[in-house]
Amino acid sequence: MPDYMPHTDSEVESMLAFLDLDSIDQLFDAIPKALQVSGGLEMPAGMPEPDVASAMEGYARSNRGAASRLVCFAGTGAYDHEVPPVVRSLAGRGEFVTAYTPYQPEVAQGMLQAVFEFQTLVSRLSGLPVANASLYDGAASVTEAINLAVASSKRGVVYLSTGVHPNWRSVVKTFAAGTGHTIVDVPLKDGRTDFDAISGTDSPGVIVVGHTTYLGTFEDLADVRRRADEAGAVMVVVSDPILASVLKTPGSYGADVVVGEGQPLGTALSFGGPYLGLFACSLDQVRRLPGRLVGETLDTEGRRAYVTTLRAREQDIRREKATSNVCSNQTLMAVTAAIQLGWLGTQGLAEVATRCVSSTRFLAEQATQIDGVELLFPSLPVARDVAITTPKSADQVLEGLADEGFLGGLALSALTEEGDGSIDPGLRERTIVMSATERRTHDEVVAFGQALASVVK
Repeated sequence: MPDYMPHTDSEVESMLAFLDLDSIDQLFDAIPKALQVSGGLEMPAGMPEPDVASAMEGYARSNRGAASRLVCFAGTGAYDHEVPPVVRSLAGRGEFVTAYTPYQPEVAQGMLQAVFEFQTLVSRLSGLPVANASLYDGAASVTEAINLAVASSKRGVVYLSTGVHPNWRSVVKTFAAGTGHTIVDVPLKDGRTDFDAISGTDSPGVIVVGHTTYLGTFEDLADVRRRADEAGAVMVVVSDPILASVLKTPGSYGADVVVGEGQPLGTALSFGGPYLGLFACSLDQVRRLPGRLVGETLDTEGRRAYVTTLRAREQDIRREKATSNVCSNQTLMAVTAAIQLGWLGTQGLAEVATRCVSSTRFLAEQATQIDGVELLFPSLPVARDVAITTPKSADQVLEGLADEGFLGGLALSALTEEGDGSIDPGLRERTIVMSATERRTHDEVVAFGQALASVVK
């Protein structure tokens, strides 16, 4: 197949008719107008290819989002963690980078063992006995967890906390349009999911909460377990793998499924991907587990061996009855995570988490010393992320911080839509979510506080 296959006018017209659109431009309506280039690029027609490439490189250099030029205080699901050289070196070996799907276990023992180790580590972090070989990202993991839970409870009503990342909730709702699941958004009150606000709705088959929420607050998982038991629902917890090293595991609270984003475990920010979906569940759900599962066995000579196992047959031959169409995994990212966790060890991972918490708390202290800057939840503990309100719009503040050399966080006005139940409508335009990982130094946090003070004046 050639590298470039242009569409004919008739093909374009057929596509637009199928999508019920009037023009190609409408395909890009989902992109905010402020980010779209109006009037096209100032490039003459018929430019030679090298000249086009050079011009585009010039446009790219005008971006200020490069991590090499901005000190990163953004988080909310994707974090600027240190990736040790040993992790990059080992994960970049050809045996891992070029590994093929392990359909033949007799020639893929090394890869299968590496994935098995990854599963074991995820199982320990989640507090559940079974973890799969990974999914594509955190959003995919939440969606697949809901599919599994609906199949288990046989009820399609899903209570989805608005404390779960807004982008992930959007993915869940996109899939629900096809599966027919009823997604009930449960608002936050004082940083926790307010189930009382939706009393009177149909009883759920699934309850999904974030621990921590994307705003950095903690849920009462014991209360969520109680509510799930009363409703006969499956409890799904979205967990942060770094904080999991210093908190009680969601499994210890009785979670049936634990999912999360594995990017903090050795994967660079990389403009948003490829990332890594974490997925663990209780033993009674293992037959519904999406994707691959690697198990340990013995070969004909009694030696330890690894194979893919307990795969739901419906996923391959009775697809109309399948709860998931995921047949693959993020092997390279999973192996990278296993190497990172193995390199850090239990104590090292806990030290990373402790440094992240202490740095984020120091960040919050520096920010709230500024007149007009306040914590969104001043009475709640600060851990992974912290939300602040500013006297100016969040977009203005972040633009000013970028001019000062800082990627200052994420504006809730960009993350959420109007009416989102996770935030007071009056505060949405002025709220920023920030985070500081173990990479941020004392001097960087102090400099950020000084820059923030000058920007909000």
